[in-house]
Amino acid sequence: MIKGKIVFITGATSGIGEVTAKLLSARGAVPILTGRNERKLMAAAASITGRHGYYKLDVTDNEEVRRVIERAVSDFGRIDVLINNAGFGHFELFDDSPVERFASMMDTNYMGIVRCAKAVLPFMKRQGGGHIVNIASMAGKLSTPKTSGYAATKHAVLGLTNAMRSELAPMGIAVSAVNPGPIDTPFLQLADPEGTYSDSIRGYMLTPVKVAEAIVKVIERRTPEVDLPLWAAVGIRLYGLFPRLADRLAGRWLNRK
Repeated sequence: MIKGKIVFITGATSGIGEVTAKLLSARGAVPILTGRNERKLMAAAASITGRHGYYKLDVTDNEEVRRVIERAVSDFGRIDVLINNAGFGHFELFDDSPVERFASMMDTNYMGIVRCAKAVLPFMKRQGGGHIVNIASMAGKLSTPKTSGYAATKHAVLGLTNAMRSELAPMGIAVSAVNPGPIDTPFLQLADPEGTYSDSIRGYMLTPVKVAEAIVKVIERRTPEVDLPLWAAVGIRLYGLFPRLADRLAGRWLNRK
């Protein structure tokens, strides 16, 4: 049952975060939208017709994360679900990417999840349960050219998620990972500003609605992990079994960035 659940969402100013908030509201949940860009955040919140909240939040700021989550709990009484969605990427060769870029992506994509989960955990323990949903990526299972920095953050997210799931289960807190492939969102405009990659996979990209629907199902069913799309999930499993063969057969397709 998702009706009435208080759902705290990071990175909700656009893309799958914003769409997920709308779907949750339509199902009777109470989404709390957060993001760094206050103008975009207010616009996203204005599109929610049901009860909701919104707070400006930079997940790289530990004190701000702690303060905002405490305020949300004070305003809404609890947080039933935390959706760690904030993140960004740059697609570029390892040799061309400055060290600062690796650090910046890790600080947001991975440490942002650590900060938010650490801040919400005491409240979930106190209320006797909850659900943490980490938005990872298929890049966390299969690294491809020009994704060394981004894929590393998502590998870290999946490692963290698996450990958290085991540790928090006795407390009644579920931990899930959602691993989408490429999505047609503003994320790709930053990661691939020239549009080369986007153009080459246009027919394969997921829509934000498709991913948001999967996230809602994960919350409803407390599913541990879901990979999107199905054909890519099957392909990654086969890659794990036959990596050399897969490189020969799919290497050109994987090198579209």
